[in-house]
Amino acid sequence: MKRRNLGWLLLGSLISSSAWADMQLNLTKGVTEVSHEVYDLHMLVMWICTVIGVVVFGAMFWSMIFHRKSKGAKPASFHESTKVEILWTAIPILILIGMAWPATTTLIDMEDNSNSDITVQVTGSQWKWHYKYFDQGIEFYSVLSTPTAQYQNQNGPGEAKGENYLLEVDKPLVIPVNRKVRFLITSDDVIHAWWVPAFAVKQDANPGFINEAWTFVNEPGIYRGQCAELCGKDHGFMPIVVDVRSEVDYELWVNEQKIAMTKAAEAEAQSLTAKLPMEELMALGEQTYAAHCAACHQPTGMGLPPAFPALKGSEIATAPSKLGEHIAVVFNGRSGTGMQGYGKQLSLKEIAAVITYERNAWDNNTGQAVQPADVKFIVEGTDGATIAEPSTPAAVEEVAVESTEVNLADLSMDELMSKGEEVYNTRCAACHQASGAGMPPAFPALKGSPIATGDVNAHISMVVDGKAGTAMMGFAAQLSPQEMAAVITYERNAWGNSTGDMVQANDVAK
Repeated sequence: MKRRNLGWLLLGSLISSSAWADMQLNLTKGVTEVSHEVYDLHMLVMWICTVIGVVVFGAMFWSMIFHRKSKGAKPASFHESTKVEILWTAIPILILIGMAWPATTTLIDMEDNSNSDITVQVTGSQWKWHYKYFDQGIEFYSVLSTPTAQYQNQNGPGEAKGENYLLEVDKPLVIPVNRKVRFLITSDDVIHAWWVPAFAVKQDANPGFINEAWTFVNEPGIYRGQCAELCGKDHGFMPIVVDVRSEVDYELWVNEQKIAMTKAAEAEAQSLTAKLPMEELMALGEQTYAAHCAACHQPTGMGLPPAFPALKGSEIATAPSKLGEHIAVVFNGRSGTGMQGYGKQLSLKEIAAVITYERNAWDNNTGQAVQPADVKFIVEGTDGATIAEPSTPAAVEEVAVESTEVNLADLSMDELMSKGEEVYNTRCAACHQASGAGMPPAFPALKGSPIATGDVNAHISMVVDGKAGTAMMGFAAQLSPQEMAAVITYERNAWGNSTGDMVQANDVAK
């Protein structure tokens, strides 16, 4: 009986060993030169450690077996051998130097971002990635495309999953072969990590900081990764897909994106003059809600309190007087909470539709149909004002009457510098650095720069409207005229710029 049990145990061990052999336990070799260097370094260190382990444990077991007391072995009486001490100090030092040299070379190669052909800003947001191409003026969000119902098994546990289940996105990052691509990695909210094993790129995305990485891919193909930092409840639903194309196909894609952006801008402009019917708004709103909101607030609108409050029956989604606040929260987000702003992710039409859906689904039944023009007016014309019937022109006039008066009072130089430093540290220092030295070429220095020491009107225009094709966004929708005046004054007089210029709120408002 014992022999039979031993046979089954040996058979089980063999099957288990075979199964382990079929699994990919080793580090992925990747498709870039750097990933190959990392793999070779990994193998070198592994074999060095293996040899050391065999030698040390071999000597230990050999001594235990052949120099045991039962065989009459007598312990040696010598001690403090200078030669032995020199050997066991020198040999590990030589081994460490042998490992440190290739490791240092590989690390230097991994950090060399110079002479890049393309620069892409990668911004992590719960739970999606925002890609911005500096040279082409292209930007978009990349979101998990696996349906919520599928990964929550709402269609039954037996539903077939795709080959790349949870690793598919609606819009992949597209880069060309044989071009050095530089990544500037940051975050809008919590700490994420942008990780693509095939490129040997794994870099933290920290809010308020910018980390750098790069890749140079020789082989076209689809390469997948995911967020490698525990970033919240949906951390497992934040994949990365990189579509590496030939240079010709990449240029065609760039042209397609520019055409699509132009058409989207035209459609956005047309939506501002159209009055969409309730049925169309509800249909688009339900679709948008399922894609962007249901993971937190749930398809039933019941939320996940206290982090994600219910929308069903809530004051913000049912009270007519709270409509302005509802629009502002969806567009700008709410600081200090998990509610992020969707002003950059969704069109005005989509925002209007999802707000209409939230105010009329789940028995909320407010009857309010929000139009794209209403959203634009709220976010640009007022500061959280309230409207009762947003779909009528008269309501827009009502909002104008109820709008909050903008503070355009002049400030002294000391007041401007104090307020400007505060705004700069909050809004600008992450990119242009607290010292004003910037991070060229993506984020140019302000210290001694032409923009901060030259024409003041050009400086005002840059802060208010941003600069197309760069990472510099406009702050007109985020800062008041007085805050923008203060930060411009600060930038023109800090770090030895000393222009003596005092910019006031009225200058910005003009």
